[in-house]
Amino acid sequence: MNDPSAVKRKARRTAEGGAAKVTLEMVAASAGVSAATVSRILNGTAIVSNDKRAAVDEAIARLGFVPNPVARGLAGGRTLSVGVVTQAIDSPFYGGALRGIEDTLGAAGYSPLFVSGQWTAVHEARCIDTLRSRRVDGVIVLTGRLTDAALAATARELPVVVTGRMMKAPNLVALDFDNFEGARLATHHLLSLGHRRIAFIAGDLKHSDGKERLRGYRAALEAAGLRYEPGLVMPGNFTEASGLAAVERLIDSREAFTAIFAANDQMAFGAGLGLHRRKLRVPADVSLVGFDDLASAVYSIPPLTTVHHPVGELGQLAAQAMLQLLAGEAPTLALPAPRLVVRESTCELGVPRRR
Repeated sequence: MNDPSAVKRKARRTAEGGAAKVTLEMVAASAGVSAATVSRILNGTAIVSNDKRAAVDEAIARLGFVPNPVARGLAGGRTLSVGVVTQAIDSPFYGGALRGIEDTLGAAGYSPLFVSGQWTAVHEARCIDTLRSRRVDGVIVLTGRLTDAALAATARELPVVVTGRMMKAPNLVALDFDNFEGARLATHHLLSLGHRRIAFIAGDLKHSDGKERLRGYRAALEAAGLRYEPGLVMPGNFTEASGLAAVERLIDSREAFTAIFAANDQMAFGAGLGLHRRKLRVPADVSLVGFDDLASAVYSIPPLTTVHHPVGELGQLAAQAMLQLLAGEAPTLALPAPRLVVRESTCELGVPRRR
């Protein structure tokens, strides 16, 4: 058994600038409590007086003690880590969600482990296996291609939060955004400005986001008494390059159009470049609308009219839902409704904006 006086002397030497590693026992000796009490305080399970808690906090600060989250978690049957399956680490869209997840989990003492599914179910399944081998306490999946059945099976082993779809399963929370309504708002905005020949650059139609945004576009046209014209719809894959290619195909097709609604901002940026290269001005010749309201949308030339998709809040809510699942609670969280952010890339047909 350790000599308490020796532990205190070692703690004193460390506090005075020694290089010895600070241990839980040293904090306990310095605070005048047991190591078990320090452990329970760190895990948030202790019922102690304010004086004891203050003594432990002061000892931790003075000695520079850094708790080992893995050891703390294992003591309570957890690793205090949450796996996060994104699709592309470098995505300007998912980056905002990752930041929201990291901040929210970090504030609760959890660490996120990020892996990229690369938009394939096979890669995502491997990511889940890797995270499970790391003994994460739960998994957050940002959209992705895994089937509902695969996610429900994972949720039988550990809590799962998934975004970008609607599904129900035990130990699982799904958070979805109203992509249909967002696309309807964007198209209706162009219709309200007098545009009738509105081209649409679609996202990946294997994806619920892409399908719902196309459905919203079609619904707005139908409500305005306009016929859906396949020739005005160009395929894309949510990247800038696909937006550029879509505009080039659209112009080469000789279809008449006065406005473009791109299913995300990245494709809208590419479309804007394509229009510029063909000597078409935004919005004087072609009005342009995006979707997502990326941070860079306000800095494009001209600033982009777009549908606000609260991606940072999406990450925060996903993390909050996971923390509630881990606490044995039933999350009742929901994303806010979409809203249109009108900037200088759209104008009334025949009445260009002054610059």
